[in-house]
Amino acid sequence: MKLRTETTNSPFTSEAAKGQILRMPIAHGEGCYYADQRTLDELAAEDRIAFRYVDNPNGSLDNIAGVLSRERNVLGLMPHPERATEPLMGSSDGLVIFRSLVGALAGRV
Repeated sequence: MKLRTETTNSPFTSEAAKGQILRMPIAHGEGCYYADQRTLDELAAEDRIAFRYVDNPNGSLDNIAGVLSRERNVLGLMPHPERATEPLMGSSDGLVIFRSLVGALAGRV
């Protein structure tokens, strides 16, 4: 599944480029992001949409694949970056999230 990085202003996305396309598997048949319009507007206004699906596989509103908490210290993400850490697994694009976290812990964010 292709995801587009929407913000780099978080400890989870700081090593990515805004607009960067990442390939990560999904492992859900029914899951999709849903929120009322007020919440969707708030997420967008506060730059808290971390990732969007390029081709929405599940009907998630606004193509949302990942959101950040207000404090930006929690990432809710439907795709599985841990399943995209080796080329043998089909993609190593999930490493950008883990590298971002390591950078945040090292004080680079």
